Amino acid sequence: MTDAIRRHDPLVKGFASDNYAGVHPEILQALALANEGHQTAYGDDVYTEALQEIFRGHFGPEAVAWPMFNGTGANVVALRAMTAHWEAVVCADSAHIHTDEGGAPERSAGLKLLPVATPDGKLTPDLIDRQAWGFGDEHRAQPKVVSITQTTELGTLYTPAEIKAVCDHAHELGMVVHLDGSRATNAAAALDVPLRAFTTDVGVDVLSFGGTKAGLMFGEAVVVLNPDAVRGLRYLRKSSMQLASKMRFVSVQFEALLAGDLWLRNARNANAMAQRLAVAVRGIDGVEVPRPVQANAVFAILPRDVTERLQKRFRFYTWNEATGEVRWMTAFDTTEADVDAFAAALAEEMDSSA
Repeated sequence: MTDAIRRHDPLVKGFASDNYAGVHPEILQALALANEGHQTAYGDDVYTEALQEIFRGHFGPEAVAWPMFNGTGANVVALRAMTAHWEAVVCADSAHIHTDEGGAPERSAGLKLLPVATPDGKLTPDLIDRQAWGFGDEHRAQPKVVSITQTTELGTLYTPAEIKAVCDHAHELGMVVHLDGSRATNAAAALDVPLRAFTTDVGVDVLSFGGTKAGLMFGEAVVVLNPDAVRGLRYLRKSSMQLASKMRFVSVQFEALLAGDLWLRNARNANAMAQRLAVAVRGIDGVEVPRPVQANAVFAILPRDVTERLQKRFRFYTWNEATGEVRWMTAFDTTEADVDAFAAALAEEMDSSA
């Protein structure tokens, strides 16, 4: 028995973030499976050992996975391992490492971010060159890493060919490539390709692989695809406060997610619900959907009063206060009924504003 009390209505869902979703039932079952008895701490357990083979199955024989607590931690550890203190990271100006991590890469990793304005959240070789210069100049932080995000913060997708072009160009410059893949499973589902198709196969050196948005209770992983691109990751994980003592509970979640097709089922549902939402809201007079819907994010421009009223009924974020743009995210547990109820509520609020 437990004295805990359910303090929320499980039937109420929002569209603010796929982080708002609960834990997939199959993940909960895996956690219970790993819970009995004792296992060695700090990653020397049978679940973390087995996880390596599972990641190699997705990313190739050289892949090594390092479980972490959260996405910011995974990005910081990865970038610390890829840079010296005088080196810098080229990224899109909308990148999570630049806009949503409280300065953690610069504060904790001691590196310089070199952001580039992009129209769609994606870097290209030409855009990289706007910041990848000054090599050998002691007055400038030395560009070392290109960091891209798949899917991007604007909901857009890189094709494997686009990422290959980025990697080829970065490598020609003597740089290495980091991919922030907090929604990598959504990207693979949308592109209908294996996870390695836009990572290992096209030259990505290090991947931050997302689990929380895909249905885990907690957990991300730094996946090293090119061992020559990192130094001291084992020690940096500890000094960055990302070494879990009971690591088996992170690792077994990834096993449940990746050993079968759970990752793909979850991603396909989230993506399909975003498409359903986009179709529904495009049919409402006065609602503008300014960006392509390529995975599980829908952006829209609404009147301010409509946004304020609708946010009292459903949780979601305003993306740009100046333009009235909002962002809606769907998750592995979003249903058709959830989408239809939200679209109906939006239509009611738009009618009230007319």
